[in-house]
Amino acid sequence: MSGVGSTEPPRSGGGGFAGAGAGNDFRVGTGFDAHAFTDGVPLVLGGVRIEHRCGLAGHSDGDVLAHALTDALLGAAGMEDIGALFPPDDESLEGADSIELLREAWRRVQADGWQLANADVVMIGEEPRLAPHRQAMRARLAGALDVDPELVSVRATTTDALGFTGRREGLAAQAVALLHR
Repeated sequence: MSGVGSTEPPRSGGGGFAGAGAGNDFRVGTGFDAHAFTDGVPLVLGGVRIEHRCGLAGHSDGDVLAHALTDALLGAAGMEDIGALFPPDDESLEGADSIELLREAWRRVQADGWQLANADVVMIGEEPRLAPHRQAMRARLAGALDVDPELVSVRATTTDALGFTGRREGLAAQAVALLHR
């Protein structure tokens, strides 16, 4: 036994985490995305279509939650960002389902030997309220990663009316993902 009250030094393995076994590798990545509101398109957040006065402008479906999570996963794995993997000038991706883009990015991350420890995704905006859709979003994002929804949290915050999200001009999202192998 090591740690507090022990005469043995704390154990650590690969990645520097106490108790981690030899050969374990942990990596963290962050992602950020922002899109302006636009008329005439549905609002999709976390893979869930939400009734709202407008949707988000984007080459794909504009899902800022899925995009931020995709970038966090790619970053943790040391890969290029979402724009390199799915270029905005690729006409075949116009209107693409961001959950499918997340699924493809995750397939590449897994092919490099990575597994998800957990992910946290935060929407930044004054509207819409995420609470009624949170569990469905967790299920859709986790489903794209083929993991238990408990490993993917979805939260929201406002900027107290500051900036473009505070003026209700669009939405932003940030995500963090912890991977291990």
